[in-house]
Amino acid sequence: MATTNDLKNGMTLDIEGQLWTVVEFQHVKPGKGPAFVRTKLKSVLSGKVVDRTYNAGVKVDVAILEKREMQYLYKEGDDFVFMDTKTYDQMTISAATVGDAANYMLENTEAIVAVNEGNPLYIELAASVPLKVTYTEPGIQGDRSSGGTKPATVETGIEIQVPLFIKQDEIVLVDTRDGSYQGRAN
Repeated sequence: MATTNDLKNGMTLDIEGQLWTVVEFQHVKPGKGPAFVRTKLKSVLSGKVVDRTYNAGVKVDVAILEKREMQYLYKEGDDFVFMDTKTYDQMTISAATVGDAANYMLENTEAIVAVNEGNPLYIELAASVPLKVTYTEPGIQGDRSSGGTKPATVETGIEIQVPLFIKQDEIVLVDTRDGSYQGRAN
């Protein structure tokens, strides 16, 4: 238990059985009336963002999130199997929990898995991952005032936009947040 005076950005709260992360907060002390705390909260599971206002000093439940370094091992049906890199325990995580991160994971990919009371909540990958281009059309140079892009399929099966000079079998860096091309991998 904590009070609204103890809130910090990134703190996870348990509100009515749901987990919410504090995106931002502001203590407000108006000239008249009691002080209050204005917060912006993001749902851990759905990603929905809501604004909530609390009176100053109100007690809130703080959820304990444990972030574990894990390694993606393999896919089993619709689920993904991860291994804790410290204890070597394996954990099966549903495709719904993994979400879009599945588009950027190859076997042996390192990830951070957020766990609350033994239940995996979400997966964090590195900001960009190196992926091999498995198919792309040859780039055709023409009169353009700016650089063009073309679609390319990478080894995980997703299609991204890459510059015209990228060839098949090259390794490129892909942003895991929006799937954009970041450059060639060294």
